[in-house]
Amino acid sequence: MMAHHILRLAAIVAAVALLLPGATGYPWPFCGDSTFKANGTYQANLNVAAAALPKNASASPDLFATAVLGAVPEQLWAMGLCRGDINSTECFSCLTQAFQDLPNDCSYINNAVIYYDTCMLHYSINQLLPEDDGDGSWLTYGIPYNGNVTTDPGRFNQLVAVLVNATADYAAHNSSRRFATGEADFDQEFPKVYSLAQCTPGMRPARCRKCLAGLVTNWLESLENNIRGSILWVNCTCRYDVTPFFNGPAMVRLPSPIPSAPAPALTPAVPPAAAGEGGRKYSVAGVVLAVVLSTLAALILVACVCFWRRRPRAPAKQPCIYPSPTLLSNFTASDLQITYTADLCTDPMYSTEADDMEMADSMMMDFSTLRAATGDFDKSNKLGEGGFGAVYKGVLPDGDEIAVKRLSQSSTQGVEELKNELALVAKLKHRNLVRLVGICLEQQERLLVYEFVPNRSLDLILFDTEKREQLDWGQRYRIINGVARGLRYLHEDSQFRVVHRDLKASNILLDANMNPKISDFGLARIFERDQTQGVTGRIVGTLSVYSCLRQNSELINEPGYTAPEYAMRGKYSVKSDAFSFGVMVLEIVTGRSCNDWNSAGTRSQDLLSTVWEHWDAGTATATIDPCLGGGNFPVGQVLRCIHIGLLCVQGDPAARPVLSSVVMMLGSDTMTLQAPSKPE
Repeated sequence: MMAHHILRLAAIVAAVALLLPGATGYPWPFCGDSTFKANGTYQANLNVAAAALPKNASASPDLFATAVLGAVPEQLWAMGLCRGDINSTECFSCLTQAFQDLPNDCSYINNAVIYYDTCMLHYSINQLLPEDDGDGSWLTYGIPYNGNVTTDPGRFNQLVAVLVNATADYAAHNSSRRFATGEADFDQEFPKVYSLAQCTPGMRPARCRKCLAGLVTNWLESLENNIRGSILWVNCTCRYDVTPFFNGPAMVRLPSPIPSAPAPALTPAVPPAAAGEGGRKYSVAGVVLAVVLSTLAALILVACVCFWRRRPRAPAKQPCIYPSPTLLSNFTASDLQITYTADLCTDPMYSTEADDMEMADSMMMDFSTLRAATGDFDKSNKLGEGGFGAVYKGVLPDGDEIAVKRLSQSSTQGVEELKNELALVAKLKHRNLVRLVGICLEQQERLLVYEFVPNRSLDLILFDTEKREQLDWGQRYRIINGVARGLRYLHEDSQFRVVHRDLKASNILLDANMNPKISDFGLARIFERDQTQGVTGRIVGTLSVYSCLRQNSELINEPGYTAPEYAMRGKYSVKSDAFSFGVMVLEIVTGRSCNDWNSAGTRSQDLLSTVWEHWDAGTATATIDPCLGGGNFPVGQVLRCIHIGLLCVQGDPAARPVLSSVVMMLGSDTMTLQAPSKPE
């Protein structure tokens, strides 16, 4: 995903540089590609937001406000943020101007953003995630200007890197507005360099720092040698300039680098005989005493070190993500004596226990509230039953609909799964993952509160002979694409590397527009970045290809979603998730469950064998769901999905594609696909 963003960024930056030679000012509008109808519901929602949001943001201590108006599919999400050093009057004026300019610059576009010197406005038909750090969200833009450093540009670039990173640290950790400004001395040509960093208020420190680090590490090189630059995401921004552009004194101050002291010259050792010639003479007793005292001092020092190492210590803080050591070879934070007081940030790739506690506290909900929302967990509100408890629909006092997962009190095994799901889902943000909105741990109750997804799970529609007619090919293809993108995010693009381990149709939820959301992370596992597989003695998930079912006193194999290496040897990896995805793709194309049983109660030929036999015989179109209709779909695209599904269910994990490759296959009609092998 990031590589795709970089390619898009390069084209946009080049276009801006060509179209605006010498331009140094705002505004900068960026438009999406989907539209809304003139004088329609979305337009009315936009007008309401234009009247309310500038007032709300300018009245907020954080100079920030959001708005959600209307209902799907014409629902509008809007976000306005002003720079942290301006006053409320300036904030109101800037956002009011933004609501006038952006609809003109992006005429009838329902997903657009505009940046000004002192504010930004973003509105969209899709939900805006305030904790999103850029993974799966709007693209990033780096804006260069004409005007380069002519003397010692390498040293200038290094100073900018350190200054912007130091400012980002302060914004993330030492500012309630998630805002900071910085200043550094440079040379006679440009005596000062100024910087600014800002995140959406409310972002946790580690998330804010990760967002800013993504800007700095990915886009700073595109601004090399420029005397000013702006690096923009919807939820975080960085900026630097050689002229002042913010109000008030800088919050971070970097003075001129302190010259390194020359190393002392090495003095040759003086032989004892030479020391005796006119030099000071030492007695044997004095030498012995000196040796004894030195040894005693060394022993005391060792004892102190051992004591210090044995004492309880807080977890060590990890340094912030900085540019490469080569880039910072001449400037370091210690050499520049940064004068901000914020703590060193932890590694943005992993949140700390304190961050987890902060996150958990902010998401806590009262049991009484959830009990009232679900009608005391009334059966009429029950959406389904999972392996560790039931899920209920609820309505909060403000009208928001929720889904409440209530862990069974008799289920001791499910406690760890619940904790695992909480730790994972709260930190994963993607449009194709179900969103966690709250938790409840009181009165021996353990509940997770999710966004309500009105169309429930894919299996309830796909495997119902009547309901699946609602799913035309366009919707099915969108579901396949969405699940693939969600898995790619889990495997490659998120702050963790996550293996889901329980991907199946019943764990794919569908929103009002039939967009898929992957759910149920109780069995998911985090991988280290260089880890390729894990091993477990406990096989979990839906019945596997090699799982056993006792029937007529015999054990028989039942087809399912679980990869053979996982079912037989407990080995799981991103390739076992790919297998499950492939099974689901074939289910979506055929409209048939992988665990089909005929009316007599005996197992019919499994799905994978059926599809493979037709593929091998050149009759794959015979497996397409009859509910799709004769020719009301692009046959080539459907066959390509069957091809991709078969590639994913190959017996050899190494032969299965990774999800980033799957997304590319789905997005290109010209990309050549390898021939699949027979599923084992």
